[in-house]
Amino acid sequence: MSQTLEDLRAQLSRINHEILRLLNERAEVSCAIGEIKEKQGVPKFDPVREKDMLDELTRLNPGPFRDAEIKHIFKEIFKASLHLQEEEHQRQLLVSRKKQPENTVIAVNGTRIGGETQVMIAGPCSVESYEQLQTVASALRKAGIKVMRGGAFKPRTSPYDFQGLGIEGLKMLKEVADEFGLSTISEIVHPAHIELAEQYIDIIQIGARNMQNFELLKEAGKARIPVLLKRGLAATLEEFVHAAEYIAVSGNSRVMLIERGIRTYEKWTRNTLDISAVPLLKQETHLPVLVDVTHSTGRKDILLPCAKAALAAGADGIMVEVHPDPQTALSDAAQQLDIPQFAELWEGITSSGLFKEQASAEA
Repeated sequence: MSQTLEDLRAQLSRINHEILRLLNERAEVSCAIGEIKEKQGVPKFDPVREKDMLDELTRLNPGPFRDAEIKHIFKEIFKASLHLQEEEHQRQLLVSRKKQPENTVIAVNGTRIGGETQVMIAGPCSVESYEQLQTVASALRKAGIKVMRGGAFKPRTSPYDFQGLGIEGLKMLKEVADEFGLSTISEIVHPAHIELAEQYIDIIQIGARNMQNFELLKEAGKARIPVLLKRGLAATLEEFVHAAEYIAVSGNSRVMLIERGIRTYEKWTRNTLDISAVPLLKQETHLPVLVDVTHSTGRKDILLPCAKAALAAGADGIMVEVHPDPQTALSDAAQQLDIPQFAELWEGITSSGLFKEQASAEA
């Protein structure tokens, strides 16, 4: 007796259910393989293995599907399995939004970074003298800004350029910050200096050129103070997030990310400011995300619109370089603002309605 349409449809439904069960069973095995590969540091995608599986499937294919159709179907299954492995990996990252849905808020001497308010970080590219720091610190305090940056160790493209004052620069930064009631941030370039830095500064900065200096990241993960991690010159966002994970997995969850522009073919700016990085990093991680408008543009004339764009995109703060006399600066002279220019920029930012004033908090 021939089967009816209803019989065939019922049979098809049973087959669909079995396929669904087997697909999910395959997905569980695939995720287990992904975990093992993650621990071994093996790439999740293996093109040789995929080719071998496709060749075996087409060799065993009895029809009526043609070999090309079998390959297409199973390639989609392989692709979905790989995507599932990557999603599972993201859920496991300590810095992932999937791991921690709520925003991380970092308190530094009464200033909150992250959450519902924004922060301005300003100061000279390099620490040069007490007088220079005092002039900038006075202007920052007058403007109500509470975090001052200043480079003591300066990794430069040329070995003949000013490399910073080192530990003496950190000491200057602390003395002036204590005098004016400011918190400080400065770049550390050597793992051995992390513990020393904790004596003099409030936030460790890891610069773009050291974003994948893994030994430095591990030591920063042992630090008892927050870390501001800059995106590398040509780093993908995935690489950036994994660099932050190095710090977090080593024990320091007080990590902030900062977009500082990436290197592209564009010549009108020093770097190319990747505004899209801000909402993407906010979406994928729970960490505070800031934007360095000075390094990303290298141009004083577009700092304000770029700062507004960063804040509109959801940035938790802005970083900018300020110097009493930029023409005499020992590093990055062309891009640093003088005090009146900074005051004008700050007025433009605060009057835009995009900047939410900092809130007080216990450190």
